[in-house]
Amino acid sequence: MAAPASARLEAIAPFGPPLFIFVATGDEATLLLPRDDRALEHGRADAVLDAVAGVPLGAADLEAILTGCAPGGEPGPVQARQFGDAWRQLTRASGDDLYLRREKTGEPWVLAALVRRSGSGAWRTEYRDRRNGLPRTIRVASLGDARSPGAFDLQLVLSQVETNVPLDASAFRLAIPASAAPISLDELRRNGPLAPKPDGP
Repeated sequence: MAAPASARLEAIAPFGPPLFIFVATGDEATLLLPRDDRALEHGRADAVLDAVAGVPLGAADLEAILTGCAPGGEPGPVQARQFGDAWRQLTRASGDDLYLRREKTGEPWVLAALVRRSGSGAWRTEYRDRRNGLPRTIRVASLGDARSPGAFDLQLVLSQVETNVPLDASAFRLAIPASAAPISLDELRRNGPLAPKPDGP
């Protein structure tokens, strides 16, 4: 991850090449399926990640989720509510809700949960087990009926975390092999590496 909105994800398999490599800068993403020698270029980041992994998140959202830092909000008034001495709720003009918590009076506030609403949907992120300011356990779940199409509920456990490591811009560029055939978003949803497989006979 790199600010303000660059991300690279590799879905590592138990053996062989990755299931997929996803690279996004801003709203644009490139996806490579090394095992199938297929690629999708110049896609919208949240749509591509949704198609390959079922999670409609862009690069800025990924950075906010994995670092436990709220993404920049739109200009406008912010409404604040207090729940005792330990909790605060901030509601932005965009409709996003930030839940801040502190262990004791006088200690700094930390982001405990974030409800994010965007054109691609709405979800809640919960942050736990902070170490050196960063959460190590993160749950991300879509809002609404968990049985509806497109619903997701993920729990991420971070380990071997490195911060403030300089990353060259080349980390967020993906070289597509000349042999790779293009794949569309619709085909990726139907036949991608993490797509549900039909039951066998």
